[in-house]
Amino acid sequence: MELPECAILVAEQLTPSQTAGLDTSKVLGFVTVAGGATSHVAILARALGLPSLCGVPSQVLALANGKRVLLNADKGELQLEPNLAEIEQLQAVRQQQKLRLQREVAQASQAAVTRDGHHVEVTANVASLQEVEQSLTLGAEGVGLLRSEFLYLERNRAPSAEEQADTYSAIARALGPERNLVVRTLDVGGDKPLAYVPMESETNPFLGLRGIRLCLERPELLREQLRAILASAGLARLHIMLPMVSLLSELHLARKMLDEEAQTLGLSELPKLGIMIEVPSAALMADVFAPHVDFFSIGTNDLTQYTLAMDRDHPRLASQADSFHPAVLRLIDMTVKAAHAHGKWVGVCGALASETLAVPVLIGLGVDELSVSVPLIPTIKATVRELDLHDCQIIARQVLGLEEADQVREALRLYHAATVETSPVMEH
Repeated sequence: MELPECAILVAEQLTPSQTAGLDTSKVLGFVTVAGGATSHVAILARALGLPSLCGVPSQVLALANGKRVLLNADKGELQLEPNLAEIEQLQAVRQQQKLRLQREVAQASQAAVTRDGHHVEVTANVASLQEVEQSLTLGAEGVGLLRSEFLYLERNRAPSAEEQADTYSAIARALGPERNLVVRTLDVGGDKPLAYVPMESETNPFLGLRGIRLCLERPELLREQLRAILASAGLARLHIMLPMVSLLSELHLARKMLDEEAQTLGLSELPKLGIMIEVPSAALMADVFAPHVDFFSIGTNDLTQYTLAMDRDHPRLASQADSFHPAVLRLIDMTVKAAHAHGKWVGVCGALASETLAVPVLIGLGVDELSVSVPLIPTIKATVRELDLHDCQIIARQVLGLEEADQVREALRLYHAATVETSPVMEH
């Protein structure tokens, strides 16, 4: 479809591949009926720097082509037929945002340190060497999430051991020995199937063989991947992260495999091993897991989905599957306390870490690392520098006592109004 300049795209739904293929020189943002703030498409849009609004009422599909609208992604608003004053106000806001972003990029190499001297590590969520290189130019302090499945998806055969090892080593080399590289092991399953790994049809793939469960059922997949990852040892500060862990026995089995593969390769020093906290049982048992790991990284997208029992891609529920819900924040709080009690660090690599609105509460809860979408690295670092740790701790305690996600968002907007200007607003 031929798109005009300065377009706001309105659709019932977009697939991840359609979203990735959007011409960002023409498309300023998009609106969909399907999905929500933590849906795969919304997360991809954030990574592309595209303002998006997902999970809107279906009446939006009746809008005629060429109708002038204002999209305020931060406030979740689509305004129809704005008047001249509103358009002029928008243009002024856009100019302010442009200048602000220029300042943030210019200062991107500066550390993310709060006004009272508290350092927060800001790293990148990546799925390619190109994204790693881009993240470093934007001030990333390392890679907090390497989505290793990019090597496995959209192909008819598994990547060779050599291809895997070369890719991990190239990424580690780009980072260098002073930066963290956190590689998430293969995170696929019924919802992200591999053509060359036969799987039985599942009634509910989100509750089936995903992540570490699939890899433990197909240990040859995990062992080969671990060997390939270990080939990059010494090139960066290597960390291995296991997805979808819900049982301590899964961690023990994976660690045993890692130990055996490292011994076979003659490695004297093992990489750090951690787990993603994305299943409520892992968060609730974080104090039990903590002695057996080197770190936790919280995947807020799935943690929200499983905590609220809402499919984050469901057309009518996705907008309610909100990571700002106090139940999700309480699980983050519980995880951080358990980790710190055992001297372990905690990151957040889910979409919540890329939300400027969420930064104060995550810092206030004690999160040590924010791993974010590459284009947002300068903005998140700048946000940290405008905050005060003591104030963040106060607002974090306050929102834990609220009842709904909307209440949390409003409390944080009021807090943000005094410290950080954010509003990805676009016009067509």
